[in-house]
Amino acid sequence: MIAADSLESLVDAVLPSPTGPGGTSGGGNKHAGIAMYRLLTGRHPAEADIRDDDDFDSHVLASILAVAAMDGGVLSEQAGLAGHELSALLARHFPLTPINVSTWFSRSGVVEDEEVAMVRDLLLAQRSTEANVGRWLAAMIARRSVEPNHLWEDLGLRERSELSRLLARHFTPLAARNTKNMRWKRFFYRMLCEGDGFVMCTTPVCTQCTDFNLCYGEESGESRMAERRRELLRHGESRSAVSDGLQG
Repeated sequence: MIAADSLESLVDAVLPSPTGPGGTSGGGNKHAGIAMYRLLTGRHPAEADIRDDDDFDSHVLASILAVAAMDGGVLSEQAGLAGHELSALLARHFPLTPINVSTWFSRSGVVEDEEVAMVRDLLLAQRSTEANVGRWLAAMIARRSVEPNHLWEDLGLRERSELSRLLARHFTPLAARNTKNMRWKRFFYRMLCEGDGFVMCTTPVCTQCTDFNLCYGEESGESRMAERRRELLRHGESRSAVSDGLQG
């Protein structure tokens, strides 16, 4: 675990107040994600132990908050939660986080986006767990689903299998309907279209569709957190090489 004073320094250095000098309103800090995850859990995301379901939930929540911090702006807005919801989440899952995070709350609440609201309501209607975490996750997943990358990446997760586990755990009826392993964002919107009586697909058979790869293409690759860690390590090696050259 990281000492409390170290955590305070970490937040001050990497997650400055959005209203102060160097705030995140200008587009985020690409290393803030790792800092936020360490702040919440005391470890790097690569070191997370997710064998237990409760530990897995905490890992998912920390990952979403981490990638929201990395994207800049007001943390609660990027995560899709109102300030009081984010406060309750932190108190429930990260009670030892020794900082006042009120500066990262939206003062005006989350601006309701119609597309985000539709995905959130879809998830809420398919919840399979009763605790608040399912409700929070529905809002957080919906908000992050409008970002441009694969959904598992925009949730800060390490790979797609973590997203599949998350959905199977907290939104079982919905996850069970994705029998052909469609990409999750595409699947969400397909469910929304079918619910409204529309047909999203241009052909009745998936294998004959020109958009097949958009729906079922591979979703592997390096996670956003892993990419940031690699950049930090490379930066550290470069500084070490410069130092050795100056001493030589």
